[in-house]
Amino acid sequence: MRELQFREALREAMSEEMRRDENVFLLGEEVAQYNGAYKVSQGMLDEFGARRIIDTPISELGFAGMAVGAAMNGLRPIVEFMTFNFSLVAIDQVINSAAKMMSMSGGQFPVPIVFRGPTASAGQLSSQHSQAFENWYANCPGLKVIVPSNPADAKGLLKSAIRDHDPVIFMESEQMYGDKGMVPDGEYLIPIGVADIKRPGKDVTIVSFGKMMKVAIKAAEELAAESIDAEVIDLRSVRPIDYGTVIASVKKTNRLVIVEESWPLASIASEIAFMVQKEAFDYLDAPVRRVMGADVPLPYAPTLIDAYLPNPARVVNMVKEVMYQSAR
Repeated sequence: MRELQFREALREAMSEEMRRDENVFLLGEEVAQYNGAYKVSQGMLDEFGARRIIDTPISELGFAGMAVGAAMNGLRPIVEFMTFNFSLVAIDQVINSAAKMMSMSGGQFPVPIVFRGPTASAGQLSSQHSQAFENWYANCPGLKVIVPSNPADAKGLLKSAIRDHDPVIFMESEQMYGDKGMVPDGEYLIPIGVADIKRPGKDVTIVSFGKMMKVAIKAAEELAAESIDAEVIDLRSVRPIDYGTVIASVKKTNRLVIVEESWPLASIASEIAFMVQKEAFDYLDAPVRRVMGADVPLPYAPTLIDAYLPNPARVVNMVKEVMYQSAR
């Protein structure tokens, strides 16, 4: 085991896969000469050269479309969006080309492509650069959507994404690139669509993914000090969703709180709440509750950002609410 930064784990995953398969290449804005906007691709140009680490113009629709065509012809592109906010410029290629081509071609054209980059808020970047689109992409058949929460998961899941025959959306966080964690030595893959129980517990289930896992874990630690034993589940991917792990946990704890940064309407939390009430209704001792981002564009002022985002205190209060309801 070694301690790596989140960005280093991503770089290691891409580099290992590029050494293993000459069809893998990386393209995006500033990925080559500048070593990546967040230094994820640092040093990769020196090792793999300009034919495989490709700087693109500021033209997301163009280079996403080029990468989809390359994937249809047997290559395995990794497309870096400087932020998934900019992926909206390219969303026609992601949704109408990459996600649908396998189905529309009757299985003749798989599209093995990874679209990766940071998602959601990252400080005072205001409304147009702070949006969480995980649920948008997860809504589209033909895509797989991964949102890792730590360096070890990021590496294992990215390697699986690069080898996958379907298009994969791989969503990170600008605020996590410097996070450090222990990463296994040697070759390892983490299967897509398998959740991980980060903290076992018996009183309440807390489900989250990505950056919000920090909030969930911190809340569980604070709850433990008050003798409330929370089980914390990291979804890791939001399409496919590992419903089985969540439902099994709820059948044990009888309570569920979901933590997600996105807007409340049609969220991943909404989908999980539906599936739990469908499959485990008789086990619930209290209504499923959500801790979400506010239903407004993210403001610029730091005080308003704090009010907008989920935080441990909000999660703790919500857990206490479901505990109180079930005790009545």
